[in-house]
Order: sequence, then C-alpha cells, then structure tokens
Amino acid sequence: MKRAIITSAIVLLSVTAQAQGQGGISPEMLREISGGWTGSASDKAIRNAIGSTPINTLAVNAENAAMIDTGFSDIVKTRGITDQKSSGRCWLFTGLNVLRAAAIQKFDLGDFQFSQCYCFFWDQLEKANLFLQAVIDTRDKPFDDRSVDWLFSHPIGDGGTFTGVADLVTKYGLVPASVMPETAVSNGTAQMSAHLKTLLRQDGLKLRKMAEDAGRVKGRKAQALEASLQAEKTAMLKEVYHILALCLGVPPQEFEWKGEKTTPLKFYKDLLGYDLRHNYVMLMNDPCREYGKVYEIEYDRHLYDGQNWLYVNLPVERIKEIATASIKAGTAMYFSCDVGKYLNRSKGVLDLANYDYESLLGVKFTMDKKERVQTHASGSSHAMTLIAVDIKDGKSTKWMVENSWGASSGYQGKLIMTDEWFDEYMFRLVAEKRFVPEDILKMLEQKPVKLPAWDPMFLTEE
Repeated sequence: MKRAIITSAIVLLSVTAQAQGQGGISPEMLREISGGWTGSASDKAIRNAIGSTPINTLAVNAENAAMIDTGFSDIVKTRGITDQKSSGRCWLFTGLNVLRAAAIQKFDLGDFQFSQCYCFFWDQLEKANLFLQAVIDTRDKPFDDRSVDWLFSHPIGDGGTFTGVADLVTKYGLVPASVMPETAVSNGTAQMSAHLKTLLRQDGLKLRKMAEDAGRVKGRKAQALEASLQAEKTAMLKEVYHILALCLGVPPQEFEWKGEKTTPLKFYKDLLGYDLRHNYVMLMNDPCREYGKVYEIEYDRHLYDGQNWLYVNLPVERIKEIATASIKAGTAMYFSCDVGKYLNRSKGVLDLANYDYESLLGVKFTMDKKERVQTHASGSSHAMTLIAVDIKDGKSTKWMVENSWGASSGYQGKLIMTDEWFDEYMFRLVAEKRFVPEDILKMLEQKPVKLPAWDPMFLTEE
C-alpha cells in the first residue's frame, strides 16, 4: 500500500513538473551546461585524439605499462587451454575444466578434455523445458506480471553457472570431447539461440492460450487441462530436440573408452566418483546483501528439477582464505567476475591501474562495489578457472585464472589479476567442502533467503 502511494506521488510530481515546464533543458540551463566546455588547447587535443582512437587506447596508463610479474608462489598444474569461441559457454568450459583438472591428476590423462558440446545439448533441452514448465506454472498470472514478463524476456540462453554443470553432469554424465566434438553452431551459438528463443516464446503463448481458453477449472477438468498442457509441452520439446540434433549432433548413449563399452553416466562415475551437487560450496561476495547468510535466486538454474543458484554470502577476505587453501592443495576452482573492467587484453592483466579514464575524460568515477551492483554497473559476467595465488608476507598480492578464450589470448591463455582488482570485481567462487571452514559450512543449515529472478546477482556467466 505504501509503495503504491509513493509511486502515485512520484507520477503526480512528474506530471506537475511537465505542466509547469520544469524538468526539461531550458535555454538558460543549456547556456549553463555548455559553459562548462572551455575549448582549451588540451580539450581540443583530446577531442582530436578521441575522434579517431578508441578511448581504451588513449586511457592506457603509461606509468603502469610494464608487464606484471608473472611468478606465483602457489599454482595448480593444468594442461591445455580451451576455447569457447563465439559462444557464451564460459560457465560450461570452466566447470568442465575444474573436473578435467581433477581427472587428469587422478588418471594422468594428458591434455584430455570432456565434451562441452554433449553437455550443451542437454543444457539447451533442459532450459527449454524449464521455460515451458514455468509458463505452465504461471499461466493464471497476468501477462504483465513481473515474473511472466521476465520469463518471456529470458526464455533460453547459452550462459549459466556452476549449478548447471553439477546438475547436468549428475543427470546425463560426461563423454570425452572426441566422442561428441564441437560443431560450427556450438562454436557460434547466436543464430541457433535466436531461433530457439522465437520458437519458445511462440510455444509459451500457445500454452497460455490453452489455459485461458479452458478458464479456471477444478477437479477432473483441472487434471485434464494439466494433462493436455503436459502433452503439448512434450510435443514442443520434440521440436527443440530436433533443432538441437541438427545443430549439435545426437548425444551418444554408449561409447568406447580404452577398449571397453561404457555409458556417459558410468564414465562420469568411474572417472570422478563423487556427487557434484554435494561436494562443492558456492560462495558469493555480494556487498548489497548481509554477509553470513544463504541466498538462492529463483529460476537461476538449468533444470526445472535442478537446484537454483544457492550461495553463502561472505566478505571477500573469507573467500580469499578458502581460495588460497584450495590452490595450495593443488585443486582448481570455478571462479567468476566482471572480466571486462580494466582488462588489458594484450597483456592478459586485470589491474585497476591499467587505465586512467578520469584524467582523459575529466570526470570522477566514485561508485564503490556495492553501488556498482545496485545500479547494474557491475556484476558477474564471465567464469574462469582459478589456478594460482602469489603470497608475500602472508598476504595475497595477485591471482591467476585459466581462461577459455584460446591459447593465444591474454597471458598464454590465462589472465592475471591484482589483489585490488580481485576485491572490486570478483563475485563467485565454487570450492570443495574440504577447504571450507566449519563455521561457513554451518551457515548452509540456514533457510535460504529467496531472491527474485531479476536480482542483479542472477547475471549468468558468458
């Protein structure tokens, strides 16, 4: 009720301001605004430079031009850099790279890779089902309801989180990359994704119309409607499967590994032998929420019958402790951050001192991490495999991740980040329970606070 009154007051003020001619840029205001431009010699020089040169090039901090020290006190051994190419599957490459590192250490498999294409096939089918079932679940809500609007705005995508990796692998298993290799579509997902979105939105409308035509029914009629909706959903998923098979290939039910027949589920269990859904703890540094609490985000999952992204919110210092312990034990981790901020791609370095935008543009950027998240100026956008930390005098000074942009990108296919950058733009870390202190594990006994799908922390890694 209070929110409605406040909203009405804001609308009334806006209408009143318009009626009185306030709020627009008046001639007097424009003279004051434009008076801020002095047209000095330095302004003209910068204007000429920006007219033909990217801002990032001009903002490079010459005082920080030297390459960062590439030595690390502790590093996890890995083999081979993967390449997600023109797809948003960093979450999948990163998750499988973490599992790959464990399998390589256990069985000495060289530069072995799991098939990303195999898992992606099931990911897309499951996401299609998640959307269609969510449409059925929300069929009685008006179309402009925020949940319904969000669903039709996000019917499917190729981004995701480690939760998806854990659920998909547990349900469908794994196969070697040689058994189901990448295709042109898996390497460049945009066109397939666009067609799937259109098809699913079309299907979603059809499901809602079926429910609307039936009206609000009870008893046997309600059961009959539910059965017809489920039958229609199954028919729709047949079409999705057909598209995926054309674009990605048909997932194998059986294959040969080291001279013996096996299945994807058996292969996963034989190679790894542990439950991904219970072996890991997902941690977040979200300064907008209370630390020491557990949160989950609605619809932030890949399977309808899977897990929402559920995380313990911690200060960044606690996350660093866990990350350091895992690296020292030779165990890589799923890690995500806002990779586009202050990234020098040619050096492969993430450093707050890489660029001096304030001197170039003549303004101050003052938001802290909390304010950037609240205003959607920053969020988790890319997943990588955390493999190294440099400890000096008992404190971390820099970190290194194995990326999935190919061996020629960044620093030998990796990115190095300063400790200060880590503080500002790191968001998620997935660690094995054995590296997580008991007081944090006990936090998982809390009833999670459920956040809506449109919460800033929903952002999926691409």
